[in-house]
Order: sequence, then structure tokens, then C-alpha cells
Amino acid sequence: MIKIGEHTLAGQVILAPMAGVTDQPFRDLCLELGASLAVSEMLTCKSELWDSRKNRTRYIHSAVGGINSIQIAGSDPHMMADAARMHEDLGADIIDINMGCPAKKVLKKAAGSALLKDETLVRDILKAVVGAVDIPVTLKIRTGWCPETRNGVDIARIAEAEGVQMLTVHGRTRACRFVGDVEYDTIRDIKQAIRIPVIANGDITTPEAALHVLNYTEADGVMIGRAAQGNPWIFSEINHYLATGKQQKKQVLQEIAATLHRHLQQLYALYGEAKGVLFARKHVGWYTATMEGTDAFRRGFNQLESADSQLRTLAEYFESLMIQQEVAQ
Repeated sequence: MIKIGEHTLAGQVILAPMAGVTDQPFRDLCLELGASLAVSEMLTCKSELWDSRKNRTRYIHSAVGGINSIQIAGSDPHMMADAARMHEDLGADIIDINMGCPAKKVLKKAAGSALLKDETLVRDILKAVVGAVDIPVTLKIRTGWCPETRNGVDIARIAEAEGVQMLTVHGRTRACRFVGDVEYDTIRDIKQAIRIPVIANGDITTPEAALHVLNYTEADGVMIGRAAQGNPWIFSEINHYLATGKQQKKQVLQEIAATLHRHLQQLYALYGEAKGVLFARKHVGWYTATMEGTDAFRRGFNQLESADSQLRTLAEYFESLMIQQEVAQ
């Protein structure tokens, strides 16, 4: 059982914050399909950008009643504290601090995983944010700046001392980005060093991998990122496997088609048709990546410029897949 302040999570599987992916429609879908917590896309602490349309869509809260966890990023303790207060006033239930992002545009601002090089600044930011709000503060980090300086245990101890109430650790350093194997030894060491909940993250793509990582690290839960793109059912699959030791029955084409149709309609509603159509393209690409005839379908789909044409073409594609399936049986 994972407790974050007054909040108790229903399970052990959390959706990772991903820029351009974990908007309100995707978070709600993952919550409906078994995620116990879904963290928002990363938001800057710069107040002059808070009222931009792009950022406003990022902190729209869940429509299904989930816990609202808002992730913020920055390198100035005072600005981070101001951002945390603003989101608390807007209804956030949890403030999550990003010290794990390896993106170059984030690192140029000395934010994200760049902060791991400066433990004093880490402490100052955590102290400022925790002191600024009455809601729980959580933190996401990597195991260190580079393989030669894996200081994840030291950062974890600082986080616990400053009042952070849950820590998520991606099992690579900043220098590794998303390349090479994840190492879970540091996550295991962190779990042994602190008492607050620890969540393991990195290359957890199957129910079997989730169970292995939980057993190996003794972490309290796992966080799923890229493996949820096009497969929001991974949360229920992992939950089922952890509870029973058996694989959950795979989704039938009708369920995938209905879920994707609803997902696209929510994208159009949130972003408007023009931007919704653009966002739909990448999601449809992920959902259909392993299906029959997907290359030709995706090339055609990515040329469509209206919501109606996208939905009609998608329905026709799935209808053809269902006919092929019936013939094969």
C-alpha cells in the first residue's frame, strides 16, 4: 500500500509524466484502465508562461476523479515554490518535482536531471517547495548525473530529510538518457536507505518485468512510461499479473477500436479540431504499430486533416481487420 500524505493509492502501478503524451485524455484513460496515479506533463516554473494555451491544457485536471499530481520543473527555489503554490490554489492534490528529465532543452536551463550535480541546490529547491504548500510533494530523479557519479542514494536521503513523501527513480543516469540497459541496483540501494515510498522506473514493458523489478528492488511500486503509449491496458495487465501470476486476456479488436475512437474524440474536444488531428496521428501510430497493414494505413492516416475523416478511416481500417480475422478463423 502506497501512501502519499493523506492519499492512499489503490495499486502499485503509476503512469509516468511524458511531455506531449500524458495530457488529460490520456491520463484519464490510463486511470480507467488500472493506473493508481497519473502524473501530469512537466510544467515550467516560469510564471510568464503559466497562462499560455499550451500550459493551460497541461494542467487540466482529471475528469474521472483521480488524484491530481502536477509535475513542475525549474532550478530557482523561489520560482519553484511560487509554481507549487499556484497549482495548489488551482486544485492540485500533489506537487511532483522533476529532477529526472534528460532533455537538452531542460538541461540548458539547469533543470531536470542537471540538478543532480548540485546537491545543495537540490536541498534548497525541496525545502522551498515543501515549505510553500500544504499538499504532499513527491520527487522524480535518475540514479545520478553519469555512471561515475551515481549519487541517487545521497539525493534520496536529502529528499526524505526535506519532507518529500514519495520518490520515483529512473534506473539510468542523465548521461545515459534512454540508451543502454537500466540498472536497478541503485534503486534497490535507495529503497534500503530511506523509509518513504520508492517507485522504480525504466524499461518496465511487461507484467513479468514489473514483478521482477518489484522483487529485485523491493520498491513499493513501478512507474510505466513509453510502454503505455498505444497500450493503456498495460496497467490492468500488470495489476492482474501481480494479483494472480497469470496473463490477462488480450483485448479484442472491437475494444481497441472503441477505446481509440473515444480517445480521439477527447483529443479533439481538448485541443480543437486542428491540433487534435495532429495529436491523434501519433496516438493512432502507437495503437496500430503491430497490426496488419499498418504501414500503408498510417501513411494515409497521417495525410488526413479533419476529425471526421480520421474517425471514418479508423473505423474502416478496424472493420477490415475484423473481417480478416473472421476469415482466418
